[in-house]
Amino acid sequence: MTLDGMTYATTGAAAVQQTLESLLTEQLGVLSRAQALEHLTESALDWKVTSGRWQVPTPGVVVTHSGPVIATQQMWVDLLSCGRGAVLGGLTAAALDGLTGNVPPRPQLIVPHGRQVTDRDDLEVHSSTLLAGDVHPIRMPPRTRLPRSIVDAASWADTDNDARAILAGAVQQRLVRVRDLQSINDRVPNRRRRRLIRVTLLDIDGGSHSLPEVEFLRLCRRYGLPTPTRQVVRTDARGRRRWLDVFWDDYGLVVEIDGMFHMSPQSWWADMWRGNDHTVAREGLLRYPGFAIREEPARVAEQLAAALTARGWVRP
Repeated sequence: MTLDGMTYATTGAAAVQQTLESLLTEQLGVLSRAQALEHLTESALDWKVTSGRWQVPTPGVVVTHSGPVIATQQMWVDLLSCGRGAVLGGLTAAALDGLTGNVPPRPQLIVPHGRQVTDRDDLEVHSSTLLAGDVHPIRMPPRTRLPRSIVDAASWADTDNDARAILAGAVQQRLVRVRDLQSINDRVPNRRRRRLIRVTLLDIDGGSHSLPEVEFLRLCRRYGLPTPTRQVVRTDARGRRRWLDVFWDDYGLVVEIDGMFHMSPQSWWADMWRGNDHTVAREGLLRYPGFAIREEPARVAEQLAAALTARGWVRP
């Protein structure tokens, strides 16, 4: 029995044909060599490849046509080359579920713990002991659920700022809830950047007073800066402390400390208006994210000192 010139290695040709057609439909015409040999003889498979009807984009995987391999087929190629149980993860998985603005340098995948993939330097492959429960049950190609994808992407990011941007982008785009990301992050005690992810999510959600007055004053004292003349803690529409305005009236300098990320274009536009008002009043304006005060105080203090000095302050 043949189908498009394929000779089946098993009996029950009709059932085999249906199984193969379903697999080819699900995997967009991409098969592992092991899958192909469940339906074809080895000689029939080799003939398909050597005749040019099928192609081998990477060892152990065949594409059942001779034309260009499209992006979604390449995802299947990558998955099947990593073995059974491999799934797309991180930014690669998140992009399929709607996340925009972040593209990994290489496709990101996860394999079951203990497996090593050493022959695909073009892939970023991670392993996990906690995988099965986080794989989406129906979406194809197989991938982690979106909250897991986002938290993994933040953990794998090249820099802390990249990690913050990934978390904020996912929430701003209304793809995930903060509490779902928190739940994923809390499950793995030794996760890379676990604390940073936790604090960033608190800032995004407004549950952390990212810059209480005492914290900014401590920075000023630590680095020998003058005490601000005035400080105003602002609240958002839900009554939560979000950010702090700092004024040095004697030097015409205003500092705005933003809550982690604004949740709407309206907030961004309101901040732009406020910044323009300071410019009209000929006041200097500096802006910092709240995490910079916590995690890069020396850099912030250096810039503050330069701005104050340019406006007449003399360090004691």
